[in-house]
Amino acid sequence: MHFRLIKAISSLSRTSRSLVPRNRREDVGVDDDTTRTGPVRGRQALVLVPGLVCDAEVWHHQMRHLGDVADISVPAVDTGDTMEHLAGDVLASAPPRFALAGFSMGGYVALEMLRQAPERVLRLALLDTSARPDTPEKSASRRTAIDAIARGRYRDVIEGMMPVLLHPDRQNGPLAGLVRTMTARLGPEVFARRHQAMLTRADSRDLLRTADHPVRVICGRQDAMSTLAEHEEMAGLAPRGRWSIIEECGHMSIIERPHAVSALLRDWLVYD
Repeated sequence: MHFRLIKAISSLSRTSRSLVPRNRREDVGVDDDTTRTGPVRGRQALVLVPGLVCDAEVWHHQMRHLGDVADISVPAVDTGDTMEHLAGDVLASAPPRFALAGFSMGGYVALEMLRQAPERVLRLALLDTSARPDTPEKSASRRTAIDAIARGRYRDVIEGMMPVLLHPDRQNGPLAGLVRTMTARLGPEVFARRHQAMLTRADSRDLLRTADHPVRVICGRQDAMSTLAEHEEMAGLAPRGRWSIIEECGHMSIIERPHAVSALLRDWLVYD
């Protein structure tokens, strides 16, 4: 299935200067049905890095529908308690050169991979994530979650996150069940280590400024964890950045609007 990428025609808020030229921002509808044409790139290795509450199943749609243009691998991201260690482990198991896409926490890992081995990354996609370091408030929230997990309250931590993970219309449907299933498979130890690693991540904005890679930034318009401003910033910093917004979509775009995400990633792989 193909989707038309609709150019944004409405301007951003008049109170803030857009960092992204209008011809580099796209709003993506739900039922668009045509595709871009142009020179097509050959098959390439693709590493898909999951987010904090996710295992490989979160990328199910992309693995199923992008296999004709990419050789796909999804790392476990379940060892190490620093971002440097997590990224190093993914690099150790990755192909020599590869396209790289990271969702949420996976975006933090992907940026650290780019920092450690820029010559191995062919192109970068950042989904529902940020290049900024944690604010003091967010760091404190992570430490509170780690402490709660140590006291046996893992399920309470997950339930406390649910309202910001999914679009309000999907809080009680099958996608919420999928998130709970993935977190049960991950378990409290992996979840706590991932939180600890995120406390150590660097500010990646200067990294993006010097990245000579095609960079695609994708987010749901109603993402309650990573703001539109953070995504606009990443696309604006990257010299070859593009920003795509998915309508009627919360933080977990890859399962909330899987067809749109797969279409955008295909566009990024084949044409960017």
